Amino acid sequence: MSNTSAKFIEKIKSSYTPTGSFIYLGAGILDGQVYSEAEVNLSLKMMNRHGLIAGATGTGKTRTLQLLAEQLSDAGVPVFMLDVKGDLSGLNQPGAINPKIEERSKQLNKPFSPSGFPLEIYSLSGKLGAQMRATVLEFGPTLLSKVLDLNDTQAGVMAVIFKYADDNKMPIIDLNDLKKLVSYLSEGAGAAEIKSSYGSISTATSGTILRKIVAIEQQGLGGMFCEKSFDIDDLFERVDGKGVISLLNIADVQNQPVLYSTFLLSLLAELFNTMPEVGDLDKPKLIFFFDEAHLLFKNSSKAFLEQIETIIRLIRSKGIGVFFCTQAPTDVPESVLGQLGNRVQHALRAFTPNDVDALKKTVNTYPKSEFYQIDQILTSLGTGQALVTVLNEKGIPTEVSATMLTPPRAVMGPLTAADFEGLVHGSQIFSKYKDVVDPESAYDILTKRINEQTQAAEQAKQEVEAQKQAEAESKPKPGEKSLVEQVMGATITRQIGKEIVRGIFGMLTGKKTRSKSGGGLFGF
Repeated sequence: MSNTSAKFIEKIKSSYTPTGSFIYLGAGILDGQVYSEAEVNLSLKMMNRHGLIAGATGTGKTRTLQLLAEQLSDAGVPVFMLDVKGDLSGLNQPGAINPKIEERSKQLNKPFSPSGFPLEIYSLSGKLGAQMRATVLEFGPTLLSKVLDLNDTQAGVMAVIFKYADDNKMPIIDLNDLKKLVSYLSEGAGAAEIKSSYGSISTATSGTILRKIVAIEQQGLGGMFCEKSFDIDDLFERVDGKGVISLLNIADVQNQPVLYSTFLLSLLAELFNTMPEVGDLDKPKLIFFFDEAHLLFKNSSKAFLEQIETIIRLIRSKGIGVFFCTQAPTDVPESVLGQLGNRVQHALRAFTPNDVDALKKTVNTYPKSEFYQIDQILTSLGTGQALVTVLNEKGIPTEVSATMLTPPRAVMGPLTAADFEGLVHGSQIFSKYKDVVDPESAYDILTKRINEQTQAAEQAKQEVEAQKQAEAESKPKPGEKSLVEQVMGATITRQIGKEIVRGIFGMLTGKKTRSKSGGGLFGF
């Protein structure tokens, strides 16, 4: 063994030998030689400092996710991860030895011990696992605007809608609630109601928002916005001391990357907002793998990126670690990348000018190494190999090491159709989220209000019509006297008649005044 090799082994040992529990990643490689004694380990205590798993397509990122998930489960740490192609369900069953695994086991000097792991499978459509839902309210205006691809003006209107609903105690549970609010507040009584306090919503903006909501529904994904909402406590389950691996199977919604990546962020935000502060633990409470991370950050607004940065910075104090998985570190904004202390970098390609630029930027994110030319090693790594640097127990980055990764112990692929159906439908979680719950929400409240307004308007209309009818009936017809005229006429007639009668009978029977001459009846 050369002096350089001996020095390399000692460096790796001193950097990657934690005192507490750890995950075994593999063994160091130098000049093409695997040194099994140069073990590369990741301290469980430092996994809440987050991480990055990167590399070009086909270089082994998914299997790295699998081996990390397996060992975390063994350590009693629950895992949540995305299953993009539907080929991680094999985690439930023990793998089998084959020539490639046997060769790698010899290189690492580690026996291969097949094992299966407790698994729960979820789905956003409800077709490939237990239905995973969230209410529109839980998404919030920022994430929902991202899902609907709204511009700044439309996103501002969405914020107004949420504010109005909150002020008026109107829960926004599903997309029907949201559509009802958009329609109500953009026209008629609703538009008049919010004009002074919230501002006006143009019909063009409301129309755009409604069309984009309908597009989500037409893709069969409206069902993910309703009750029963997913309970994040289900992510912390253990079976026989092993942490449950929760998979979100998105094989049937791969054409909706913004939707599922934003849904993942909504879960992360809920964990951040509800979990208590715990500080630094000997091992994390949960590890959250964020696969296809570049889809989350692409074309994101400043407010959206700030929300992610805040969550990543502070959620580690809740005992939760987040690992982003993507093709290149440059896919992740620098403000987030700087918080990812643990790095597993698979091979990068340099076929195009953009690839070369990405390679240069990636090299600059690694510590200097006395054993490697970082740019050369990154383009020459084989499948199942990676360039690794993590944080030691003191929070200091370890020596950079090209690493032969240990193989996963479960099946590296999907379950058979029969086993998959049995696993999904036999789960208590599947039964828990099978049925939709429909509580009173904004749709019901607004429908009742609109009906009351309609009834009040109809009643007012009827009263006006009745008044007009009464007035019409009180007017005399042509040639007829009015009631007042008739009454007054009758009274006058009676009075005149009385006076005539008095005159006649007064003359016939009344006493005549005598004349001064004392004459008789006729005055003589």
